[in-house]
Amino acid sequence: MMDLLFVIVGVVLLTTGGEALIRGSLATAKRIGISPLLSGLLIVGFGTSAPELVVSIDAALNLQPDIAVGNVVGSNIGNVLLILGTCAIICPLAVKPLALRRDAITVLAATVLFIILVGGSALARGDAAILLLALLAYLVWAYRTERLQNNPAAEMHTAEANEIEALPKTGLWIATAIVIGLALLIVGSQILLKGATGIAEAFGISEAVIGLTLVAVGTSLPEFAVSIIAALRRHADVAVGNILGSNIFNLLGILGISALLQPLPVSERILQFDQWVLLATSLVLLLFLYTGRRLSRLEGAIFLAAYVAYVGLSFTVFGG
Repeated sequence: MMDLLFVIVGVVLLTTGGEALIRGSLATAKRIGISPLLSGLLIVGFGTSAPELVVSIDAALNLQPDIAVGNVVGSNIGNVLLILGTCAIICPLAVKPLALRRDAITVLAATVLFIILVGGSALARGDAAILLLALLAYLVWAYRTERLQNNPAAEMHTAEANEIEALPKTGLWIATAIVIGLALLIVGSQILLKGATGIAEAFGISEAVIGLTLVAVGTSLPEFAVSIIAALRRHADVAVGNILGSNIFNLLGILGISALLQPLPVSERILQFDQWVLLATSLVLLLFLYTGRRLSRLEGAIFLAAYVAYVGLSFTVFGG
């Protein structure tokens, strides 16, 4: 019970900290004149991944590579199947494919790059450098293409920044939001890892499974919140775009930074099962955007059912 309480408290602290950090960062960007386009691309798209970043870095430094890698892989799977599935049930997602194809291609390319670099064993520091260089290349590509007028992706990222309301107004409140956000993220990650490790030991479940499911869902709550709000407001492009941006940063940025600090051996279970589920979800999302079809409520329900099946397999067939 104490371990479960640690997990719940950790998730609450991570979610609150991530929310405070995003609001403080957006307010700072607004005060110093950073465009809503760049704010949406960087702060919202990547800021929602702050809990995953802190947890994976903490796990890597504490020599818990299964949680560090599992958190990223599980979050990306959950982002597509769980979050977009839920959003589609709330409001069928009819998106403008032109606004999202670049990012969907990048998600698939990042997934393939991850599988290649892992190479059946681990992510070394050299692999980490490649991931971070790929992230930098994506950011340069995205910013240059979105500076063009009437660019659908630029409009989407601008709307993404405008989706967050009630920003702190004064310099003091902005600084307070950023400091408190960072502090809550650090403390929350440590508490979450303590509880997750305890649960794994108590039930004889591998840390990889806990990272792929419990930790991954907990750290994905900021993405969940932004996408659900966008779906409720009928802003389908923002809901999907937030997930794409998060998945790109998770694979290239979080794994890159974590492996740079501490090389990450990858568990056999992830190599045999989860990386292929990740590849399949990335392909499905790309096909959905390229065909220009809406994600209906029925398809959203299928996504959710697929996620339930994935979690069930995680704790049974691949739970050891």
